[in-house]
Amino acid sequence: MANNPDAPWTGDACSLVDEFRAGRRSPLEETAATLAAIDADPFNCVSFVDAEGALDAARRADVTRPFGGVPFLVKELDQVAGWPDTAASVPFANRVATGTTTNGGRIRDRGGATMVGLSTASEFGGVNVTRTELNGVTRNPWDLTCTPGGSSGGAAAAVAGGIVTIATAGDGGGSIRIPAGFTNLVGLKATFGRIPRSPGARYGNLTVNHGCVSRSVRDTARWFDVANGHDPRDPLSLPQVSGWEAGLGTLGDALAGLRVAVVSNWGGATVSPIMWDHLLGVAHELIADTAMVPVDDVDTHLPRMGAAWSISGMISIRSALGDMWPDCADQLTPEIRAGLELTEGRYGADARDRIERRRCELNEAMARIFDPADGVDLVITPSNPDVAFTAEGPLPSVFGGLDAGAGNNGLLTFPANLHGNPAISVPAGFIDGLPVGLQIIGRHFSEQLLLDAAHRLEQLRPWPLVA
Repeated sequence: MANNPDAPWTGDACSLVDEFRAGRRSPLEETAATLAAIDADPFNCVSFVDAEGALDAARRADVTRPFGGVPFLVKELDQVAGWPDTAASVPFANRVATGTTTNGGRIRDRGGATMVGLSTASEFGGVNVTRTELNGVTRNPWDLTCTPGGSSGGAAAAVAGGIVTIATAGDGGGSIRIPAGFTNLVGLKATFGRIPRSPGARYGNLTVNHGCVSRSVRDTARWFDVANGHDPRDPLSLPQVSGWEAGLGTLGDALAGLRVAVVSNWGGATVSPIMWDHLLGVAHELIADTAMVPVDDVDTHLPRMGAAWSISGMISIRSALGDMWPDCADQLTPEIRAGLELTEGRYGADARDRIERRRCELNEAMARIFDPADGVDLVITPSNPDVAFTAEGPLPSVFGGLDAGAGNNGLLTFPANLHGNPAISVPAGFIDGLPVGLQIIGRHFSEQLLLDAAHRLEQLRPWPLVA
């Protein structure tokens, strides 16, 4: 770990708190180092900085708090009162937030962490490449020619690139797990409602979840310990739970005997054969270490939901743009513009009924797969169909030499969003120098099992914390 006070900490956030408490490092010097790193940012991963506010908070930091004094970035699609609220889109370049999203607000207020600025994101969170008309191209610290993914691409680049130890992230179709997989980070999409979407919660297609991208499993566990819990402004949010960090490494007996399906084509995805061969070995190593039981007699087929997810998601974007559309079309990224044009006028009573029927089909299929009597306890898949692609885009259509079409992107992550169950991406090695992530999916409310399985993999195959 770097102990140079002029450079940001290269360990995880929990170890940085330990340094603060031991007096070997101070929140003020860490924040100053973070601001200097942002000034020299080679990844284009930060869209706004509040240097004065960050330094003031660092001077007052209470290091007895869970994240006391730790600098962190807030995803550009989240809000901080008084900061830009752009949705990563040119039409909203001058909009200012009037409230603070509960996820980041609790990490600041309960956790004691220091908000430094906003990380770049894909426009409206609608695509898994972070390249926008407003901010330009964000790059992957492991290879600057590649994308860190999206929509939490700036957050992932900043954490993997050594600028901050942890950052807020959100996942409506894979936007935590996809960039985590591309950048060698931990990314948990928890059970729907685990962290409230307040204030002003809008449910849309009921897929969006708040969380973080981090360098270690314990960082993610601590984050959720701090940020989870019901908020009446989001009536679908869940009651508070605790002890996830303290419980790491204590669930060995609970993991032993779990039935696990190891699936390459989850959600109908086509996966790079070279990457899958590697991940298959990692999966079986984890299964053997934990005494879980691999099964291959459970039908894991799922109905395709990508088009329905896209159509229903575009409704909220179209609503947000209001009278600015279609005059603002040339200010939007190609994917969002094309999506709006494609879905214009397609959302009516019939479309709504089809989407709901398909969602019911998926819910039934997921319930069958995870049935306690005849199904599995966990599904293990890749986080992405291939390694990271070109930073400028477009979305790839070929994966490890297999032509599957651009719609293949995100198929591995959609199902957990639509069903609302938890899924975690865990670093699982490298292919040609680029990270790959292993995705572990469980039943609703099984986050502690997922975290403990990820913790075991972290012990089996320790990963570099920064690029």
